[in-house]
Amino acid sequence: MAVTPVRSVRGLRDAASNAIGSAINTAGTVVRERVPPLTALPLPAAVDERLLRQRWPSEVLAAPPAGSGLHPVLGDAGPPVVGNTLTQMRFGVDFALERFHRYGPVSWSGAFGRRIVTLTGADATQAALVNKDKAFSQAGWEFFIDAFFHRGLMLLDFDEHRMHRRIMQDAFTRERLEGYVASMGPTLREGVAAWPRNPRLYSALKQLTLDVATRVFMDMRSDEEARAINRAFVACVRAGTALVRAPVPGGRWRAGLEGRKLLERYFAENLPAKRAGDGNDLFSALCHATTPDGERFGDEDVVNHMIFLMMAAHDTTTITSTAAAYYLAKHPEWQERVRAESLALGDDYPDTAALDTLESLELVIKEALRLVAPVPSLQRTTVTGTEVLGHYIPEGQLVGVAPAVNHFDPACWSDPHTFDPERFAEHRREDKSHRFAWMPFGGGAHKCIGLHFGMFETKALLHEMVRRYRISVPDGYSVKWDYVSLPVPVGGLPVRLDPV
Repeated sequence: MAVTPVRSVRGLRDAASNAIGSAINTAGTVVRERVPPLTALPLPAAVDERLLRQRWPSEVLAAPPAGSGLHPVLGDAGPPVVGNTLTQMRFGVDFALERFHRYGPVSWSGAFGRRIVTLTGADATQAALVNKDKAFSQAGWEFFIDAFFHRGLMLLDFDEHRMHRRIMQDAFTRERLEGYVASMGPTLREGVAAWPRNPRLYSALKQLTLDVATRVFMDMRSDEEARAINRAFVACVRAGTALVRAPVPGGRWRAGLEGRKLLERYFAENLPAKRAGDGNDLFSALCHATTPDGERFGDEDVVNHMIFLMMAAHDTTTITSTAAAYYLAKHPEWQERVRAESLALGDDYPDTAALDTLESLELVIKEALRLVAPVPSLQRTTVTGTEVLGHYIPEGQLVGVAPAVNHFDPACWSDPHTFDPERFAEHRREDKSHRFAWMPFGGGAHKCIGLHFGMFETKALLHEMVRRYRISVPDGYSVKWDYVSLPVPVGGLPVRLDPV
């Protein structure tokens, strides 16, 4: 069943509304404390579970070259017009796991008016991210986010990517990281102390991580201008998965384009002062970053990289700290263990060496990253026909690599749906079962350049939370995650914060 092209934006909008209704606005996927494998689940009774299990006619993506001995990629287009787009957003990881069980590690799905091949499982992931024959290009991101994060590091390829990454590495040295951590301490402590007793934690954390980003990345205090920047980043992130991919009034795509313009204007206006100064913030670091060979970023490159890095830094940290706080609330024995380590550090703002001693907190963060990968899918495009695990993928094919599925693969993890931070402890190290078993920061040449910064910030933030509060959630509460763009807790995650 082919994806039916829709020439009218209005037609696509109406068809989407008729096909699925407004369920996506309040939907999410549950990360349960313990869930049996999908193949072992009984036939569901709930309407949303029936949507997840709905089977559509399978088709071959493309015939392999004659005599190649390769298998075709199987999949389905999903519901007419909208394809699997809304079902994928509604169920997130559960949808990807269902496809993995149905079709195996290489399949295709109709979404966003395209046929998208999905690679799941550690071996298929390795084929794409190691990319030995250079068949997979970062151009897959262009379809989703180029209009909003144009020429960010993640969107660059091959030699150009290596050159930009080499320059940017100067902004993420250990010495730079120590400076960033030192500057974020007061902002985190003041922000956490100002929270109400019953916040929606995701919103509170998002504002706080923006405050950190504006302070550490731009040496700028949070004010109305910073709030406008935050709204612009949110609009850009959400625009990438818009159904209506045109600037219609009131649409997510248009909001993203307007957000991008605001961000470009802000960074361009402030760039000359950063070039002339000697600040310790990331913006200044990018303006002055130089390789031993004398390579530097031009003004346009600095603006593009700042927009991308600001998004990557505060969005992923917000998601990770929200998930970790939720699991600490659901598992008070771990919360007490983490708190004891934090209180032992005393009242000074922790530096990088102190944060490195918070071993229990690091185990919790790693397990939270496993259960709720901040970036659940990585996009690629094939620049030539290639094969993955004996399956033929043609040239020009949009490909999604699904690391979040790897995090639940029983071939790599014991009891994968259970919260168990000890799986990352030295005596177990289940994350070493395969090079791509655990990959919240991506992998290969495009592995996140800011992963150490992200871990330090998340540790510092949660350290301030547990030393001040006991975190709890309402009795019987289980979080649901909205996968419209990056995972966000439906309802914002209501918590209770009691002083320690």
